[in-house]
Amino acid sequence: MGDTTKVVDKMINATYYRIKLWHQRGHEMRTKRKVSLTIDEDIYTAIEKASKTLNLAKSQLAQEAFSLWLKKETEALMAKGYEEMAEEDKAFADVTFEAQKEILK
Repeated sequence: MGDTTKVVDKMINATYYRIKLWHQRGHEMRTKRKVSLTIDEDIYTAIEKASKTLNLAKSQLAQEAFSLWLKKETEALMAKGYEEMAEEDKAFADVTFEAQKEILK
């Protein structure tokens, strides 16, 4: 079993409940756009397997994968932004602390 297949098998288990929950909550069908992708054969095979195992359309699996990726990227960007803000806040605190020390002399 290749690395890609192992990753997809883990994704199948992790996303199965999330997809089912999404449907159970009664989400309405949104406007969809059709896309064409070129992917490696091993990834395609893993997607085929996941589609059959979960009894879901490949487009549903792709949508879930893209959603998870976008969420991960957004969280990473937010974490980076918060770290940068913390550094700026620390620098500002250091400057104001020094200014307060000068005033209290």
